[in-house]
Amino acid sequence: MNETVLVVDDEERIRSSLRGILSDEGFRVVDTGHAPGVMDLIARESPAVVLLDVWMPEMDGIELLRLIKSEQPRVPVIMISGHANIQNAVAATRLGAADFIQKPFSVSGLLASIARALEGDSAGPDPANARGMSAEVRAAGRKAIRAGATPQRTVARSIVMGGQGLHTGLKTGVILHPAPAGFGIVFTSLADETAIPVSFDNVTDTGYNTTLTSGGRSVRTVEHLLSALNAFGITNLLIKTDDEVPALDGSALEFCKQLGEVGLTEQDAIVQPIKIKRPIAIGEEGAGREFIKATPAPHLIIDYTLDYPKPIGVQQLHFELTSSDAYMREIAPARTFGFVAEFRKLNQLGLGSGARLDNAILVDDDKVVNTTLRFADEFARHKVLDLIGDLYLLGRPLHAHITASKTGHSDNLALVKAVYASLQS
Repeated sequence: MNETVLVVDDEERIRSSLRGILSDEGFRVVDTGHAPGVMDLIARESPAVVLLDVWMPEMDGIELLRLIKSEQPRVPVIMISGHANIQNAVAATRLGAADFIQKPFSVSGLLASIARALEGDSAGPDPANARGMSAEVRAAGRKAIRAGATPQRTVARSIVMGGQGLHTGLKTGVILHPAPAGFGIVFTSLADETAIPVSFDNVTDTGYNTTLTSGGRSVRTVEHLLSALNAFGITNLLIKTDDEVPALDGSALEFCKQLGEVGLTEQDAIVQPIKIKRPIAIGEEGAGREFIKATPAPHLIIDYTLDYPKPIGVQQLHFELTSSDAYMREIAPARTFGFVAEFRKLNQLGLGSGARLDNAILVDDDKVVNTTLRFADEFARHKVLDLIGDLYLLGRPLHAHITASKTGHSDNLALVKAVYASLQS
């Protein structure tokens, strides 16, 4: 028997459209526009997945989701809405929704969402790559790992986090979905299926954050999340968000905690780290100068010098990315920072509107005004956090010794582009 999809939507035209699309794809479709009878339908029809409209006249869709997950927790539910936003998506996912998609949805996006739900929210090995994999291919993979490659990884199940954008000041959130081997790290919005792959080619702004743009859509402040993904070796991930990744507490610590709680899935494919063969430099090296350079190394090593006006002053940090534990202990807790006067200027530019007492270190001419530092050199540590995130724009780990002084996102991007160019020569 074909797998059954239960469509719950009060609009007949939506139900009719979904019947046609899903029937053509081989699904058996059962539909209803009446929320009160849904639990009886689930008991009788045993659907493989439920498509549930958020706005139902007789019962709120979120409340119906809560009821379904209470009485039939193993039935995956995909929420659909004509007025989607990331806050609703985060709330629904926390209640157990497998996904949240917006009307009008594309056929490919709808089918991809159903496929993820049917896979049980665990991407695991990519079926196209793992099933039927020959012993020779698996042996080659083991040999590659011995030579320095690592298994590709994704999250074991979805992660949801809500918060406020540091620069937009708007409520936002992220939903991290498992993705198959070879997928890469891709941002997408709820409004459409526009994909924004993590790549230096898609960087459009490095002024006060790293912004990615593709297909007319942008997502701001990706560097803290990318930093955590780099530290955990996550190579495949679908990230749903609005215009900006939430700042949380201004660090990468909460991202790391969530990744540690859900766990990771190693996949039947490998990723080769980038190993540079000769020194690469941006800017002229010297005391007090702004520069960044990379030299060959067995893993990622960073020596960073920060030089800011008082009360921050000069700070130097040495860090080696040898494990996610080392990153969580030494780098992840370091928060973003700025001078009060600088945030006033950012506000005039329409940025920095989300800076609050609990998501950034605020400094005036004399002191830190809103918090107690987590490290004496927390400012330099946050610069290293940003750098680790920006380096992941290469799409895979970089093994190099990075020496940097007085640098920011634009310098990091310049180095990333230079490293990539060196691989082509």
